[in-house]
Amino acid sequence: MKKTEVKKVVLAYSGGLDTSVIVPWLIENYGCEVVCFTADLGQGEELDGLEAKALASGASQLVVRDLREEFAADYLFPMLRAGAVYERKYLLGTSVARPLTAKHQVEVAHQVGADAVAHGATGKGNDQVRFELTYAALDPRLKVIAPWREWELRSREDAIEYAKKHNVPITATRKTIYSRDANLWHISHEGGPLEDTWLEPEEAMFMLSVSPEDAPDEPQTIEIEFDSGTPVALDGQRLSPAEFIAELNALGGRHGIGRADLVENRLVGMKSHGVYETPGGAILYQAHRELESLVLDGATLQYKDIVALKYAELIYNGLWFTPLREALAAFVDSTQGPVTGSVRLKLYKGSVTPVGRKSPFSLYREDFATFGREDVYDQSDAQGFIHLYGLPLKVRALNGLPTSGLNMPKPDYSRFKRD
Repeated sequence: MKKTEVKKVVLAYSGGLDTSVIVPWLIENYGCEVVCFTADLGQGEELDGLEAKALASGASQLVVRDLREEFAADYLFPMLRAGAVYERKYLLGTSVARPLTAKHQVEVAHQVGADAVAHGATGKGNDQVRFELTYAALDPRLKVIAPWREWELRSREDAIEYAKKHNVPITATRKTIYSRDANLWHISHEGGPLEDTWLEPEEAMFMLSVSPEDAPDEPQTIEIEFDSGTPVALDGQRLSPAEFIAELNALGGRHGIGRADLVENRLVGMKSHGVYETPGGAILYQAHRELESLVLDGATLQYKDIVALKYAELIYNGLWFTPLREALAAFVDSTQGPVTGSVRLKLYKGSVTPVGRKSPFSLYREDFATFGREDVYDQSDAQGFIHLYGLPLKVRALNGLPTSGLNMPKPDYSRFKRD
């Protein structure tokens, strides 16, 4: 029996296996018109033939928006300035793309008069949360349809069979099934052989980077210029945000940079194994950190590292459009004014090595740091500093107390034993 409460739905459409079968499924089960929406975030060839595919699947139209510059300038670079990294490795390429996609999906829903939105995220993953929290933040009146939580399909094999039955063109096969997400920032790989965490990822899986072993035998040195924490020039050439990332991806990929193999904790509570390729992002994060180390004072830098952890958690958990994320962004922005200058880096077989940094706001002074100079730093001042800094330890020792909690006397429980 068809459901009748939805008249028109806007589907976040990638043209992959899941969203391809969702189009006929929505029509079959809801009896509604389906408008497909695709955010061009730099997927490249994945967009080729997408409109014909969407229409062949039963959609009434496909709306494509080129969001590459908005993605880079308003999402990726703020994330870079924050230094956000999830669980030590993941540069959040998929996570940070979802709120932007969902934001424009809601706008398209308003434009075409839709009363519902839909996505292809599974009921086990993080993307369902990211999409739906954005819908809730921007227009909670829209009905949300998540087919993976409703239909009888339980695997990608089931989805392939459904696609064949409904004559939907697909590219996935049983032999090589990877769940991939690609954009301007990265490409992620999940599923298939990666479900075994003991197996080394096959080299044929990688798409943005060569193996470090196969990278050039000669290092390449590049220079990145920043203005208030934002990358603005590569080797002296001014580039737009999207152009900057695309160029660095090509450079980093050629040198085998930016691969991350991670078993991560999903928001929904389970662990998952993914491999990420983020060549340009890996270079930019290294360069940005180096410049910050030159211009930020110790207290600000340490606290910013704390903020970075929370910032990454908010992005990963789909909480981009929240007061806390905006407040943390304001803090980050307040730290980035002096992050202006240039960093020189050497790219070589999977590594990014800083070999130079300079800034008009540098806090490093050779005359302050040089041991032999006394006009700006009197070494005899250190005696009083050390005395005050170590005063708690001195008082503890004078009172005859142990220096470590490990040496504290233990309670004598024997006196509490019952006769």
